[in-house]
Amino acid sequence: MICLVLYSNASTLETKYWDKNEVLLTFIKKYHLPRYIYFNLSTMDKELCTETKTGSKYFILKDNNIIQHILIPISEEMQIHIYKVKSRYNLDIIPIEFSQFDQIISIEIKNSPYEDILEKTHNVFLTQELLRVFKKNIPFKRMIKGNHIVINFTQRVRMGEYFGIPKIKSAMVEVQQRKYYIFKNQKDEQYYNQRAKSISSFFLKIPLKYRRVSSRFTYKRYHPILKRYKAHLGIDYAAPTGRKIYAAAAGKIIYRNRKGGYGKTIIIRHKHGYKTLYAHQYKFARGLRIGSYVKQGRLIGYVGNTGRSTGPHLHFGLYKNGRAINPNKIITVTKRVLRGKAKKEFLKYVKIQQNILLDAITNEKPALNLRKFDKSYLIHIPKKI
Repeated sequence: MICLVLYSNASTLETKYWDKNEVLLTFIKKYHLPRYIYFNLSTMDKELCTETKTGSKYFILKDNNIIQHILIPISEEMQIHIYKVKSRYNLDIIPIEFSQFDQIISIEIKNSPYEDILEKTHNVFLTQELLRVFKKNIPFKRMIKGNHIVINFTQRVRMGEYFGIPKIKSAMVEVQQRKYYIFKNQKDEQYYNQRAKSISSFFLKIPLKYRRVSSRFTYKRYHPILKRYKAHLGIDYAAPTGRKIYAAAAGKIIYRNRKGGYGKTIIIRHKHGYKTLYAHQYKFARGLRIGSYVKQGRLIGYVGNTGRSTGPHLHFGLYKNGRAINPNKIITVTKRVLRGKAKKEFLKYVKIQQNILLDAITNEKPALNLRKFDKSYLIHIPKKI
């Protein structure tokens, strides 16, 4: 990757936000771009373009008021890149360029956890994520002045701003005389306490009987022939038209309609920040609507070929706090308490992390200075351009 610098008075970099009912075709029309850049896409890439979320920040680089580059995020890993070569526009899906840092931060409570974390880090994403993870396990209201919160986390920075949900590796919250801990198990991406008991178990079942997996989950798959990146933020289960689809976990239906290239789609919201998506359905099961609560295993629809699809299959997506994740990593999680070798390995990790967290209280490090990441005058584009 290289950086294109805005070096002339004729160059401008505009920051915009994706509209609520925007789709790629309406976006192309709004900026008077040629429609062929959409219709030339593969079926999978058309599906991928529907992943753009309301409120996502995108960038437009212009020269003499003519659009040269547009970057639109479709996940925390990939983005749509529309660019001009001579008189022709093209569209690729490319990785997002970002900086990433690890930090341990210690906060002494003076007012409230939310206010104090935000004041020290200026990172609203970190504040929200910590309170979300601990929400049902810690009596925050009983915290007193002088208690501590310590967080060991990884955060991304893009264009001089925090980007995406931080990944908390471990944390300690002190409530009066008691210390509460969480640790993320790298094996299953779930949170556990210091006794290896899960505090965020999410049980997922495969939503149908399928013939084969026709396309697996991947953030970045480099195609050796096309010389470009391909991504697929879900799993495609090939199955005959009419095959029954079941809710992979209990939750509330928050979307039940057509969704661009996904065709007839249902989205279910679950506990712990998870959502599941079921696309290309032939028809929906009767009696279900937005707001309906469904139990795990409830019939929700039937396999079809609606939307941009090359054959009957279910596109199954799983999201955690808006971030697409591999369903296969969660489907295998079936225990609330680690046992045997898994527990032994995890407890070794716990001991190391506890020492790190407690040491941070007495050897406090300053909050990150975002200015060293400030690249607001740069936009990353592929070398080939």
